[in-house]
Amino acid sequence: MDRYVTVTKRSKGTSKSKDSAEGRQDAVKKVRRDGNKDDEDDNGEGEEVGERSDGEGASGTKGFEMKETRGDLFGCSDEECLAHCISEDVRMGKGIAKIFKEKYGGVKELMNQGVKPGGVAVLKRGNRFIYYLVTKEKYWNKPTYDSLARSLRAMAEHCVRNNVQSVSMPRIGCGLDGLRWDRVAAVIRDTLGRTDITVTVYTL
Repeated sequence: MDRYVTVTKRSKGTSKSKDSAEGRQDAVKKVRRDGNKDDEDDNGEGEEVGERSDGEGASGTKGFEMKETRGDLFGCSDEECLAHCISEDVRMGKGIAKIFKEKYGGVKELMNQGVKPGGVAVLKRGNRFIYYLVTKEKYWNKPTYDSLARSLRAMAEHCVRNNVQSVSMPRIGCGLDGLRWDRVAAVIRDTLGRTDITVTVYTL
């Protein structure tokens, strides 16, 4: 049985329905505004991103939640959207990226999307989206906390537009890419903390 070890929540509200197209549009604008503000306030590449203060989700509903659990990422519900990091060249030859390639394919489709570092490529598999956070140009490069944050904001916009409420992921950027999990977790909270998305982080 999975064991939850960390939970981060944002407080709840009731001002708008998530099913409202207008509410989702406002939420996308909020994610973009927060991203622009973060860029203006950036203290330099590699600086730790501070946690946003608690508050309602961007659409005013249940709010953001992040939790960590021990278990197999690919054992989660097939209704759950997934996310992981890749390079612009879409090599996916090692680590968990290789497993994503073997399970979901779509390399040509991903390459045709032409996503640059700081963006997100997306595959639709059944009822779920698979998010490919493009955080670097070549597979041998290393991502930065800034490129990861920009990719997460791009994912957040897609999630809000498509009414995605939950995303599961590994400890992104912390395997072969070598980023520190405490700082990555802060980036996730900072970039998604004003949405209504529940993020589940799987570790073995």
